[in-house]
Amino acid sequence: MTVLEEKPGIESTTEPAFVVHLNGDNGGLKGWVVVDSLVGGWAMGGTRLTETVTETEVRGLARAMTDKLTLVGLPVGGAKAGIVAPEAGKEEVLKTYGRTIAPLLHGGIHLGADMGVGAKERAIFYEAAGYDPRKRPRGVDMPYDWKTYYEPLVDATGHNVGQAAAAALEASHRDEPARVVVQGFGAVGRAVAKFLEQRGHRIVAVVDILGTVSADELPVDDLIAITDPQGRVDRSRLPQSVKVTPEADAWLDVDADLIILAAQKDAINSTNVHRLKAAFVVEGGNLATSPEARLKAAAAGTLLIPDVIANVGGAASAGLALTGTVPFTLPGEARKDWVFDWIAQRVRKNTLDLLEIANGSSAEPLRELIAARRDQPIPRDAKF
Repeated sequence: MTVLEEKPGIESTTEPAFVVHLNGDNGGLKGWVVVDSLVGGWAMGGTRLTETVTETEVRGLARAMTDKLTLVGLPVGGAKAGIVAPEAGKEEVLKTYGRTIAPLLHGGIHLGADMGVGAKERAIFYEAAGYDPRKRPRGVDMPYDWKTYYEPLVDATGHNVGQAAAAALEASHRDEPARVVVQGFGAVGRAVAKFLEQRGHRIVAVVDILGTVSADELPVDDLIAITDPQGRVDRSRLPQSVKVTPEADAWLDVDADLIILAAQKDAINSTNVHRLKAAFVVEGGNLATSPEARLKAAAAGTLLIPDVIANVGGAASAGLALTGTVPFTLPGEARKDWVFDWIAQRVRKNTLDLLEIANGSSAEPLRELIAARRDQPIPRDAKF
């Protein structure tokens, strides 16, 4: 029987639970692990590896993890790691990282993949740390390895960003398909584009590192076929009817109802928010809108669904396994469907509840929603 406690173990504080500065064996590593909150001594989050990541950024991402896990009702604290390193030669950096954070991994701080760190890179630092999520005190009773569970869920984030967008559009009682810009055409952006197209909406622009590709309607499967794994569209294979614009932020000028932000931090910021025309913005990436831009967009009447509601697929997928919530005995495809459905129900409810609170003229609807979820009982006997 699941025992419920009256108040969840997550406490919202100004400062994180703790911050670890990473130096490695002999100063060969620069980075941080920020544990924003703990539930029963446990926390989880991804590892970001870029040349520009900062401690402030990692703190913000860790706080967002706390909010995401609170909103979906999983009894795990929020954490995040950041490594300052270039793409070239990162294997040795990841080995050093794994050896350095081994005490944290084995002690209950689960760190996985994020920007710059995929499944292959995660395996490198897990091996260096001698870490297997299943084999530790109170580890999950998973009858197969982490890769078998997690890799089929690669589209979970994009799928649920799409769920948030669809819920917001439905709540507005639109009768016609939405015109959609997908800013960032990596794994998340591609999955969102497919999700929305399948539901009758029109993808009118996608954005990669080279600029904006736009048309009255872009066939998503055809576009994906000429896109590399890094999300770069091959311009040489585009039809002549498609417009290509290299100017930075040209996507903000496209006639659209909905913008999906699935790329870099602060994609909408104080310097470009005045160009925002779309009525809806959904954050498919972390910290995709700067705080100042959020305020200005809201004042202009733009409805924004934040990352802590929309971008939860990866975090929730991992959290469901780490807490032993997933019925592991289900066969592969059925297990995937169960995970997708479980997360989608919560994303849709959080989106609709946020809109309802916002319509009630709340000054801080997201804070109000998080506080309401924090007051709901959570299981104490999770297997994390």
